[in-house]
Amino acid sequence: MPKFTLRQLECLAVVGQLGSITAAAQSLNLSASAVTGGLNELERVLNTQLTIRRKAHGVSLTPAGRYVLDEAQGILQASRDLEQMASGAGEVLAGKVRVGCYSSLAPTVLPELLAEYGQRYAQVEVDFFAGTQQEIFQMLAAGTLDLAFVYDFGLPEGIERTQLFRTEPYVLLPAGHPLAEEPKVPLVRLASEPMILLDVPPSREHTQNLFESAGVEPWIRYRTADFEVTRSMVARGLGYAVLVQRPAVDVSYEGLDLVVRPIHPVARTVRVALARPRAVAPSKAATAMHDLALELHSTNPAH
Repeated sequence: MPKFTLRQLECLAVVGQLGSITAAAQSLNLSASAVTGGLNELERVLNTQLTIRRKAHGVSLTPAGRYVLDEAQGILQASRDLEQMASGAGEVLAGKVRVGCYSSLAPTVLPELLAEYGQRYAQVEVDFFAGTQQEIFQMLAAGTLDLAFVYDFGLPEGIERTQLFRTEPYVLLPAGHPLAEEPKVPLVRLASEPMILLDVPPSREHTQNLFESAGVEPWIRYRTADFEVTRSMVARGLGYAVLVQRPAVDVSYEGLDLVVRPIHPVARTVRVALARPRAVAPSKAATAMHDLALELHSTNPAH
């Protein structure tokens, strides 16, 4: 029988996530000395140093600590699943699932998923985070997200992905723009036009790659970090944008018309994937959300 306890593993997991014994103690509703004692005992039992503790610099994990943390996440999740199944006799899915989403994908992906999931699994507590892919990757690695919707672009090691759907980049123009009458817009025709760049990764890198492949140097007049601000600026005639996600209506927040045109030649499609940390076994609640996402997008080609 193992000589370590689930509480000791939990202390390591939360300290690894928060980087502080004090913060971990608050999160676990324990004293700082109890968290320190749990870490000390776990290191003694495993006969290896798991943490590096420096005053005023927080706590970092050693390579051995990161390995143990990866394994501990799976053990902790399995214990939560067992507790939930035992308390509900395995009949009702319960627990908590945490899902992330790249910010520009969130409006078209999350609402439908959350609404349908809530109807099917009312006993599961769902939390979500929308942000940059870098933030999402960090949270997946730390175990604070169970799964996330991302562009399948620049995913780090240790992330397992399931492709959901493909979407095609397009040129967004203000109503009345001369190119708005064209059935397709060659990127070369945009070289002298001011661009409004959605300046967040991986959207930024994808747009840059499109223009580099076409041998065109875009004139970037404005940079924004918000999808809807980009659309509103285009609607005001401040420039054009190249985007991937498309809302159901081609209208800005201010109610101004926008025009969507395909890129010529046809731009390479962008894959949207469901990502999860490979080292952590998914909970039953997370698996149910994963399966629902596949169900929704396999039957909805408009995505």
